[in-house]
Amino acid sequence: MGALELRLISVNVALPRVAGERNGEPLLSAFHKQPVTAATIAVGELGLAGDGQADRVVHGGPDRAVYAYPTDNWTWWEKEKRFPCAPGVFAENLTVEGADESGIRIGDRFSWGEVLLEVSQPRTPCHKFQRFSGREDASALMTLSGRCGWHFRVLVPGTAPVEAARLIRVEASGGPSVREVFLAGSNPRLDPGRRQELAGTPGLSAVWRKKLSGSP
Repeated sequence: MGALELRLISVNVALPRVAGERNGEPLLSAFHKQPVTAATIAVGELGLAGDGQADRVVHGGPDRAVYAYPTDNWTWWEKEKRFPCAPGVFAENLTVEGADESGIRIGDRFSWGEVLLEVSQPRTPCHKFQRFSGREDASALMTLSGRCGWHFRVLVPGTAPVEAARLIRVEASGGPSVREVFLAGSNPRLDPGRRQELAGTPGLSAVWRKKLSGSP
């Protein structure tokens, strides 16, 4: 279980820029990630060099420093939902291959060059995913399917390889999968006891602990 490796397909970054308007105000976004062409990239506690977030309330921070999305979901999106996929289309930093949300667990730790990453929470889709994908149903499809990707926190910063690289799971947490936690967050009918169990998962971000426990 601990030997899982994720092949790194692409590393993607962007800084916030004006990307249209919303309610008559300029809309800042770093959604349009572009592949990194350098051989390595610096990774800090708040994320990748050259990357940023426009709204720090719902994006970024230590628990959402790096966002990964698996190509293992692409067939479903493309064949079932006619949603074209490519590196960065989900605004992910790391486009990976080798496991989806059911195979990745909260608290799993991965080495990436000098960097040590820990799975901290699922990704929560927002209005920008719908807007920039051109699909009004994009967020609903992600929510209902649990094909959300996951965030990493950076436990050990450093330099990581971009080309022909892999993320190697060095510690399997044995906790709930990213998909189970994500679907629990959108299921008000879930047994309250199970919600509390999930909220207490070691390594789960504070935001998702509150979400699952119903705390204000």
